[in-house]
Amino acid sequence: MDSEVLRKKQPEALDLDQASALIAQTQKPDGEIPWSAGGKTDPWDHVESAMGLAIGGYLDHARKAYQWLAGRQLEDGSWYAAYQDGRPLDQTRDTNVTAYIAVGVYHYYLVTRDEAFVSSMWEPVRRAMDFALRLQAPTGEIYWAMSPDLKADPMALLTGSSCIFMSLKCAIAMGRHLGKDCNEWISAAVRLKKALQSGYRLFNIAKSHYSMDWFYPVLSGAVTGPSARKRFDQYWKKFVVEDMGVLCVSNRPWVTVAETCECVLALSAAGNDRIAGIVFNWMHERRFEDGSYWCGFTYPDMVIWPEEKITWTNAVVLMAADALYNLTPASRLFHHRFWDESGIFG
Repeated sequence: MDSEVLRKKQPEALDLDQASALIAQTQKPDGEIPWSAGGKTDPWDHVESAMGLAIGGYLDHARKAYQWLAGRQLEDGSWYAAYQDGRPLDQTRDTNVTAYIAVGVYHYYLVTRDEAFVSSMWEPVRRAMDFALRLQAPTGEIYWAMSPDLKADPMALLTGSSCIFMSLKCAIAMGRHLGKDCNEWISAAVRLKKALQSGYRLFNIAKSHYSMDWFYPVLSGAVTGPSARKRFDQYWKKFVVEDMGVLCVSNRPWVTVAETCECVLALSAAGNDRIAGIVFNWMHERRFEDGSYWCGFTYPDMVIWPEEKITWTNAVVLMAADALYNLTPASRLFHHRFWDESGIFG
C-alpha cells in the first residue's frame, strides 16, 4: 500500500497525509525516528512511529526503522531507554520499551504479509521478549526496568505491564506463524493477564492519576467484555474533557492528542466504535497549518504545548484512524475479537 491508497480509503473529511509525511521527514537516513527534529529517540516511540509509517504507506521507511533497532540491540536483548543521534542518552533498560518491538514487527507483517522480513526480525523479537520476561515476578507482573548498573528495580507499572501483555500476544502470534515453540511465553502471558486484572494490588498506585493506567489494560486486551465497559464508565469523568479530549493526568489541565487517540484505540478494541468515533472527531482541528497534529494543549485557554511536531503523536492518530476506518489489513490489531479468534491461548 502506498500513500495514494491511503488517500482513497480515508473519509473525505479526514486528511492524514501530513501525519505520515511528518514522520517520514523527521526520520534520519539510518532509520532512527526521534520524537521531533533534533530531539531524542526512545525505542517504544520509535516503534510507534514506524507503525504510523506503515499505515501511511511508507513501507521502506518502516522497514528501515526496525532494522535500526535490530542493529542496536544489546547483548541481553534490551535497548537503552533513550538515544540522541544514535548515542545512548539514558542507559536504563526498560522492559516495556524493549518488548514493544513485537507489536511493531507483527503490525508490519499484517500490513505487508512480508514473510522474509518477519523471519529476519524474529531473533531480535525473541531476544527482546526473553529480556522482559526475565524480570517477571512470580505473581505475574513485570518489573519495569534494570538500572544502568544492571540492577532490577522491583517495581511494576500498570501501563507498562499492560503494554508488555500486548507485546507478548504479538510475539506469540508471530512465533506460531513461524513454527516456533511459544509455550513458555503463553504461560507468562496468562500469569501477566491475571496480575493485570487484579488492579493495583501488584502495581505502583502512584501512577493512577495518569490516563494510560485507566485505558491501557483494555487497550492491551487484559481487561475485556463487561469489565472493560465498567472500567470506561467508572473513570470517564476523571480523565475525559467533553468535546476536547483525554487528559494526560487527571490533576493537570493538559489534553494530549496521543492519549486521546490511544483511548480511541481502546474503545474500538472493546467494540465501542461509536463512542471511539466521537472522541476521534474531537481531534481533527488540533493541527498545525501543515496538517500535522499538535502534541497537546491546555484548557480552557487553548495554549498549544509543546510546540514541537511530535512523530509518535501523529503515528497514533494514524493508528486510531486505521482502527475506525479499516485503512490497512492491520486495522484490527488491538481488537479483542481479533485475539479471541486467533486462538493463541488455546
